[in-house]
Amino acid sequence: MEWQAQAIVLAARPHGEGGAVVSVLTEAEGRHAGLARGGASRAQAPLWQPGNLIEARWVARLPDQLGSLTGELLHPAAALAMEDPLALALLAAGCAVAEAALPEREAHPRAYRGLASLIIRLPGGAAPVLAEYVGWEAELLADLGYGLDLARCAATGGTEALRWVSPRTGRAVSETAGAPWADRLLPLPGFLLGQGPPPGPAEWRDGLRLTGHFLARDVLGHRRQGLPLARVALADRVAALAA
Repeated sequence: MEWQAQAIVLAARPHGEGGAVVSVLTEAEGRHAGLARGGASRAQAPLWQPGNLIEARWVARLPDQLGSLTGELLHPAAALAMEDPLALALLAAGCAVAEAALPEREAHPRAYRGLASLIIRLPGGAAPVLAEYVGWEAELLADLGYGLDLARCAATGGTEALRWVSPRTGRAVSETAGAPWADRLLPLPGFLLGQGPPPGPAEWRDGLRLTGHFLARDVLGHRRQGLPLARVALADRVAALAA
């Protein structure tokens, strides 16, 4: 059994003497793990940093084996983000969410393409792509069967002045209909509807809170720790910017 494809490194953990079990995301093979021999060594460790884009090759005798993974660096995203704490936090969050949420060896091409697009553009700074990152999480929810219904108000059926989302149903609620229960609803940032001025930290914060709620409840509810720590750290950093 063998495949070769461009891939995003999601995670790497030491294994044995100098090896590493590496998880990558590809367009056709989905989230896939393999043993990188020497992957924890000084020479190879930079290759297997989460967020890096690589040309990966996986080989195994049988399809259900862990298999052997090798790679060639195409885009050193982790190194390029090192000088920008927000970009580094976004990169770590995206990889951690994909690692935790996506089923192993199941293709999710939209999730791969969306994350790869964000990674390629991160050297320009996190601010221009943060809203798109929230959109990527919303698409991931939809891809996994937990899509938000933001087309019309759950209470009135109208499409105007959508301002909130029900934390129970994931459906949009208009500003007027939701006013009496505003403290129980999740804010709906306009950029998720393609509306409003360019978003800033307050809108990013609201978007991360929205997608994070449904990721934690519906996708990652089986995990004792809920959202990955890297995703929590990104939300905290953005909340601090918005404060």
